[in-house]
Amino acid sequence: MLLFTHPSMLRHEPPSGHAEHPGRLQAVLDALDGVELDRREAPYAERDVIARVHPTGYIDALEPAFAETQHARVRLDPDTFISAGSREAIYRAAGACVAAVDAVMSGEDDMAFCAVRPPGHHAEPISPMGFCVFNNVAIGALHALEAHGLARVAVVDFDVHHGNGTQTVAENEPRLMFVSTHQAPLYPGTGARNETGVDGNVVNAPLPAGAGSAEWRRAMEERVLPALDAFAPELILVSAGFDAHKADPLAQMELETEDFAWAGQRLKELALRHCKGKLVSTLEGGYDLGALAGSATAYLAALQRD
Repeated sequence: MLLFTHPSMLRHEPPSGHAEHPGRLQAVLDALDGVELDRREAPYAERDVIARVHPTGYIDALEPAFAETQHARVRLDPDTFISAGSREAIYRAAGACVAAVDAVMSGEDDMAFCAVRPPGHHAEPISPMGFCVFNNVAIGALHALEAHGLARVAVVDFDVHHGNGTQTVAENEPRLMFVSTHQAPLYPGTGARNETGVDGNVVNAPLPAGAGSAEWRRAMEERVLPALDAFAPELILVSAGFDAHKADPLAQMELETEDFAWAGQRLKELALRHCKGKLVSTLEGGYDLGALAGSATAYLAALQRD
C-alpha cells in the first residue's frame, strides 16, 4: 500500500485547544511507523484540478487570507482557521488524493492511504466549513472521472459527521456515488435518508447517538454495501474518519476499533469484486488520539490482509 503525506501538514496550526490540531496526524504517523508502506511525498494540487470542485473565484478569494496569516491566524468560518503554514498543507492534502488516484490507476499499487490534514469532506464548492478548506476526496474523485476516463467512482464516508461538501458535488454528478454512515442529529445537520441525489447516487444511513457496532454494521450491510454493489464502481475512495469511535469527544456513537477493521475488510472485498482492488482512503476526522491511531492502524491492516 502507498502512503501519501507531507511534513507541511503538521505546520497547519489552528489556535491552542482546537480539536483539529497537528497531534492528530502525528499520532497516526507514529502508529504507522513500523508498518510496511511505500511512503510518498504528497505534491501540490494543481489549480485546474482543484477547480473541478471549487470555482476559481473561491480559490482566488483564499489568497488574501493566506497572505494575512504571515501576521496572525485567520478565521475562515466559526470552526476553520488557517495559519502561516496552512496554504502548503491545504494544497498538499488535496494533492495527496490526486497523486494517490494517479498511482492506483496506473497500477503502481492497488491501494493508497492519504495521511493528511486539514480534512476535506465538509468543504463546499464555494465555502470552507468544519475544519475543511478544499474537499480533498471530491477533488480526487472528479480527477478520476475526468483525467482517467472512468464512468463510475464511489466515495464511501464513515466519518461520524456527514460529508455535506462531498454530497453537494455528487448531487450534480451522476458518475459519482456518495454513501455515508454518520450520527444524526449532529453537525452539520445534513445527511437525511431522503437526500438521494441524481437517480439515487446519494445514499445516507444516519444513526442516532449511542448507536454501536451492531447498528452500524447493520446499516453498512443493509444499505451502504448493497448500494455500492449495485453501482459497481471502477474505483472506490474512502473518507476515513474515525470519530464514530466510542472514545471520541466530538460525537456520541459507540464503535470499537475492531469495527474499522471490519469496514476495511468489507470494502476490500467490494473493491476486489468491482474494480480489481483499487481503493484510495483519505483521513478525515478522529479526535481522541489513541482511538484515532488504533482505528486507523486496524483499518489499514485489514485492507492489507490477504
